[in-house]
Amino acid sequence: MSVAAKTEEILGLARSRAVQDRERLLLAIVDLCDAGEGAEAVMSSGPVQALLSSIFMSLVVEAERDIRKRLAEKLATAPWAPAALINVLALDDIEIARPIISSSPVLQDPDLVRLLTEATIEHQIEVARRPNLGPPVVSAILHQNEPAVLTALAGNLTAQIGNSELTALVQASRRIVSLRSPCAHHPGLTDDLARELYIWVGQALRQALTARFRLDPEAMDAAIAESVREAHGGIVSEHPEQQEVWEREGEKEEMERRLLAKLDIAGQLRPGYLLRALREQKLSLFVGGLATLGRFDPEHVRRSVDSDRPELLALACAAVGIDRSVFPTILGLVRELNGGRPGGGQEGERRAGGAFGPFAPDIANAAFRQAAGKV
Repeated sequence: MSVAAKTEEILGLARSRAVQDRERLLLAIVDLCDAGEGAEAVMSSGPVQALLSSIFMSLVVEAERDIRKRLAEKLATAPWAPAALINVLALDDIEIARPIISSSPVLQDPDLVRLLTEATIEHQIEVARRPNLGPPVVSAILHQNEPAVLTALAGNLTAQIGNSELTALVQASRRIVSLRSPCAHHPGLTDDLARELYIWVGQALRQALTARFRLDPEAMDAAIAESVREAHGGIVSEHPEQQEVWEREGEKEEMERRLLAKLDIAGQLRPGYLLRALREQKLSLFVGGLATLGRFDPEHVRRSVDSDRPELLALACAAVGIDRSVFPTILGLVRELNGGRPGGGQEGERRAGGAFGPFAPDIANAAFRQAAGKV
């Protein structure tokens, strides 16, 4: 089909008010993206550009999720895509937004900085992973100081990270465990920063730093011991490795708490996120997310997960809108990650099935609060 004929087809569909024609219009543009140079000729034509400016945005907002996803994948590398449309897709669900954030040449530094302030943590992480990030975006990420986003930035070897920015990342790694490995392996790491990083990384990373920068491990360990004595008035823990584990666990919990709070505020914390956390083997994130969604006491959720009464976990899941059909998967994943708990065997699973009604989620919520407080 010629450029003129394709243009006329798109304009004809745009004039129609039929729902099916609006969907065909979007699909026609999606298919057009595979047409190579012909696509750019059609999309750059005056009439089509006017169309895109006038009604395309409303079409995309009303389109089904699968169509928006296909459109985002096709437009991710298109230089002719309307900037307003690309920015809307970049704020869509993360699975739709990911290719746009990662690859769209239409997104400029101000657009990326806006995503860092307005979008979810997952969107921000994708921004930090985007190839060839410029200084304004790097600076904005450092200013926000979000652990997961900083970690993604540290692992982005194409980002324009100078010595001052890498210094900030190394200093942040003192409290953010996940930053230590990407910082230790960053090609821009200097001798001075390696010595600073050596103080708070684990043994494996210390060996890597020693080999890369030819550090003297005995001298470094002596300096660390002296610093610890000075910090604690000459009192040194008998179990420093245990203290380090506690510190790292505390940092992990704080990072998860902040992530869940931001997702909750943004309205992005949904039941499906809990299942994903379990599939990614993040039990503590599941527990924290369930407590946040149900407005439960986190300790009550932890006790329920560790109990021999899976019906308590079922009540909590029912209270936040998790379907009965999904619960067996959740229970199996929790048990796999938690040493077989909650126990109760098949009898416990039978009791758990009764937690899903028939009654409203608020009844399950109240029942969980009452029962969990007695565990």
